[in-house]
Amino acid sequence: MSNEVTSLEHEIEETRERLAHTIDELLHRAHPKTIVSREVTSIKQYFVDPATGAPRTDNILKVAGSVVGAVALFVAVRRVAR
Repeated sequence: MSNEVTSLEHEIEETRERLAHTIDELLHRAHPKTIVSREVTSIKQYFVDPATGAPRTDNILKVAGSVVGAVALFVAVRRVAR
């Protein structure tokens, strides 16, 4: 019986340690700085190839074209509105 109690106590302690580790990991993942860092890395990978460090001109041109198009649309709407 004492052996069973010791075994259960040991199992409970292991479960507590795993739970504490899981909670720490979740807190780290949910921390605002971690989220921002993850998003910045994601955006950098969209514009720069992580393997070579070379810029991804196709993606850069897509974004630049979208910005130029949005500005042109804004200017056209302003002119029509006058």
